[in-house]
Amino acid sequence: MSVVAAVMRNELRAMARTRTALAGIALLVMLATVATAVSLHHMADAADYRARQQAAAQAAFEAQPDRHPHRVVHYGHFVYRLPSALAAFDAGVDPFTGSSMFLEGHRQNTANFGDVMQGSVLTRFGQLTPAFVLQILAPLVLIFLGHGVLAQERERGTLRQLMLQGARLRDIVAGKLAALSVAAGIFMLPAIAGLAVMAAKPGASVTVAMALMLAYAGYLGIWCLLIAALSALTHRRRDALLALVGIWAVAALLVPRLATDAAYAAFPLPDRLQTDVGIGADLRAIGDSHDPDDPYFNDFRRSVLARYGVERIEDLPVNYRGLVAVEGERLTSELFAAYAARSAAIQDRQNTRVALFGVLSPAIPLRRLSMAAAATDLAAHVRFLEQTEAYRYTIVQQLNQLQADGVRYADDTASDADADRRKRVDSGHWQDIPSFAFVPEQAGRLLQAMWPAALVLLAWLLGAALLLALAARRLGGAR
Repeated sequence: MSVVAAVMRNELRAMARTRTALAGIALLVMLATVATAVSLHHMADAADYRARQQAAAQAAFEAQPDRHPHRVVHYGHFVYRLPSALAAFDAGVDPFTGSSMFLEGHRQNTANFGDVMQGSVLTRFGQLTPAFVLQILAPLVLIFLGHGVLAQERERGTLRQLMLQGARLRDIVAGKLAALSVAAGIFMLPAIAGLAVMAAKPGASVTVAMALMLAYAGYLGIWCLLIAALSALTHRRRDALLALVGIWAVAALLVPRLATDAAYAAFPLPDRLQTDVGIGADLRAIGDSHDPDDPYFNDFRRSVLARYGVERIEDLPVNYRGLVAVEGERLTSELFAAYAARSAAIQDRQNTRVALFGVLSPAIPLRRLSMAAAATDLAAHVRFLEQTEAYRYTIVQQLNQLQADGVRYADDTASDADADRRKRVDSGHWQDIPSFAFVPEQAGRLLQAMWPAALVLLAWLLGAALLLALAARRLGGAR
């Protein structure tokens, strides 16, 4: 048996004999198992609920009676985004951003019904997911397990004895590191099992799931290297424990929080009220379709009359009110798109600023990679907003065109007792409105989004390995 294997076996045997270590391993495995099972159940329920709500919303929309098309524009429609296949592994920003949206004419609403908005105040502290357990709790348990792997050998004076028996220092360090890695692998087993279940679902990518698991293995590998390095650099177990707990608190808790606050301070995002006020002011500057003396729509009326070669609105072969609705929606939608692009650009700069803090904490690039793989990051939410806006614009313009083609201008402007009946169109048109289906990002694009964070993690892994090598050399010179 090699020296590395013997040292690893002895270290694992010592962990098994220590009640505290054994309890820590058992507790974390239980937490990871519970987190995986609960997340899978929660996401399955969420997917079923959203699918049922989407079907109910579509049925209610199609069940409308004969109506004026513009009334249907304001009746609106609910759309839902089903959770991604890997969302149970890492919920990401989904609990905060919402998963549904109410679509209506002349307005671009925000997503709603997020878990945090609907849950209790305890929900704001975070959900127990496999990602949370591996990102935050697993490194802490590894610290308590491994802070003394090398420091205790120096403290007890057994390191020299091992080397006098023929064991090389690098083999001792490698064996200790291997024992810590085995413990980290045990922590990952429930998450790996859960991820395998998620990867087997329709629409999931096995390649993305494997890349995600490799990233978490690398992250825990970084912590194993750091723990072994700090244990080698300190003379007492207590000093190693204090130093490692401090590093964990800063890297896993403090730096990610400071990063988001710093990003928001550098690039503040306008709130909903500021955005609505700005859109209202810009709309008034563009033109008001309800104002008969509005300059823009006076020019629009003249261009329509010239296009059809008539002198009066009443002589048009189509309903002028419907054409105005089409043009008004086009103008407002262009404005909505400009504001949405501005907001997305600010948030992208915020994310870029947060990513810079990845040099201070490996948890930041891991979180970015994890959310990108699970399609629960900001990019996935923006994709949902873009698709819902495109869908909203399509159905509103389809209804506006139906008003132009299916309702006579004379009936649309009439006010007699029978006018309301003549303005209605057949309800069969509502079945012509397509249903909404969110199209997730392709696996290849997800892998591309994961690469920058993966490179930062790789740099952390190499840096931690170099630190351990230097610590081992120092340890050898001070034995």
